[in-house]
Amino acid sequence: VQLQASGGGLAQPGGSLRLSCAVSGGTFSNFGMGWFRQAPGKERESVAAIDWSSQFTYYRDSVQGRFTISRDNAENTVYLQMNNLKPEDTAVYYCAKGRSRRTRLRTTEYDVWGQGTQVTVSS
Repeated sequence: VQLQASGGGLAQPGGSLRLSCAVSGGTFSNFGMGWFRQAPGKERESVAAIDWSSQFTYYRDSVQGRFTISRDNAENTVYLQMNNLKPEDTAVYYCAKGRSRRTRLRTTEYDVWGQGTQVTVSS
């Protein structure tokens, strides 16, 4: 399984970005997906997760209400819509494949990682 993240860039505070993660290999609908991020000098942290059917989604508290994770099983793609961006959202964002159909926000639940896409929020 390979993951290719895209959609990062520069946004102003209050702005929006949409990240995409295209998945190849494996059966996409067999696993949950997650988004994580890592800011300079900080540990990687979870952002959002979605189960295989899109029935369950999970968010870290700081992005709840601003970010939305979704997936298209026909297109083998998972998305992260980020609205009302804040400077503290600046980080490299990674998508990850879950070990099971329903995964939450723990890093250990994921076994394949994409290469990361830079998100910078600055005026």
